[in-house]
Amino acid sequence: MKIAVDIDNVLSNFNEMLLKAFLKHDKKLRNKGIINKNADYITRGMFDWTKEETDDFYKNNIEDIVKNLDVIDGAKECIDKLREEGYKIYIVTGRDNGEYKDSKSMTEVWLKENNINYDKLIFTNAYDDYAKAGVCLDNDINIIIDDSVRILKACAKNKITTILKDTPYNKDCNITRAHNWKEIYEFIKKYKKPLTNVILDTDTSNECDDSFALAYMLKSQDRFKVNAITIAPFSHLSHHVTAKESQNLSYNEVIKICNYLNFDTTNKVFKGSTNYISNGYDKTNDAVNKIIEIALKNDKTYIMAIGALTNVALAIKKEPKITDKIEVVWLGGHSLLQNNNLEYNFKQDIDAVKIIFKSKVKLTIIPCKNVASNLRTSIYELNHYLRNKSDLCNYLIDRFYNDGYHEVQERRVIWDISVIAYMINKEWFTSEDISCPNIKEDTSYELTYNNHKITMINYIDVDKVYKDLFKKLGE
Repeated sequence: MKIAVDIDNVLSNFNEMLLKAFLKHDKKLRNKGIINKNADYITRGMFDWTKEETDDFYKNNIEDIVKNLDVIDGAKECIDKLREEGYKIYIVTGRDNGEYKDSKSMTEVWLKENNINYDKLIFTNAYDDYAKAGVCLDNDINIIIDDSVRILKACAKNKITTILKDTPYNKDCNITRAHNWKEIYEFIKKYKKPLTNVILDTDTSNECDDSFALAYMLKSQDRFKVNAITIAPFSHLSHHVTAKESQNLSYNEVIKICNYLNFDTTNKVFKGSTNYISNGYDKTNDAVNKIIEIALKNDKTYIMAIGALTNVALAIKKEPKITDKIEVVWLGGHSLLQNNNLEYNFKQDIDAVKIIFKSKVKLTIIPCKNVASNLRTSIYELNHYLRNKSDLCNYLIDRFYNDGYHEVQERRVIWDISVIAYMINKEWFTSEDISCPNIKEDTSYELTYNNHKITMINYIDVDKVYKDLFKKLGE
């Protein structure tokens, strides 16, 4: 879980030190002390100063004040404890607001001097109400702790859980309030992360990796709300399997895996396209209709696509409104280093890929060659970690060894688990946002510079993915 933590008045005693500085200067300037205890803030009519006097003093002294702030009681200890328990701490400060000569260096020094440990430091402009909401969305942050009502209201509008650190100047609001770090810690420990709405679009009978991916997803229901499992088409001419025939094969495989795990498939599994858009197929089907229905119902749905993109493309084509309500995470194509995309999920339905690219739907691609291809394991590892842990584990191991289409193999890449793992923990992956490429006639990517952005994965921490997979399947 990721937690965003503000600095001033959350980690540091900003208001306390600012008030002390104003009181000290007032003895020289007016010697009247506080004349309005009900002022909105220290700089807004609390002292008998002109606006010019207030602004000048603040501008000329704020940096020295901030450099000498103290840490609020319990803040460091609580953050250290949370990090030990596996939480990610993102320090998100509004100090990039023009008030400091070098806000970055100044803040880094203060954090280091006070032994504040964190995972990432991000700067925003405190006067931009929505800047921190954007940071939280971009970094998949679950909870933000701040003292600004207007900033937290913007975050709440974007369905980010908020904690308001109590100060004398933020009383009139109905945001969840914490008076100290003990209360903050207790709130975080009681907090349950909302489940992520997902649809798995899978050609389950194609290779053993789909069955592993399906089982991995079902064993991760502490993260996912499984809205549907839709059947993507596949075909193997050498084995006389058509796209139409593949629907029943994959459907039966889904039911088998779900039965192993006692997952209720009532109104959950839907057959999809019986041919490819590239072959002129343009029909709706149960999978397409269900994708549209779920997408329109939920605020946000992630489609984890581990086959041809036919179903997803047809859903977008039929109801373009869903592009703003879904995010597609797809295993397909090759890395940008390759000179073609003659990869199974890509080449089966190139027109479907083109529809997805042109739709501007939020898209993350996990390339096969050079990226997912690193997810290679062996029958020996599977036997060591999973053999006899359950009937499901034994079934998956046997299918790994001989999946029916690709002959007996002692070593394989379990490609499709990459998409599930990415949705479980994006920290196991590195990525870059690129301008959506064009697809050339030879299927290779043509780089662009002004198209909408998509996310391209370029590295997977294979050890962490397999550690999580083996742990969950073995439970």
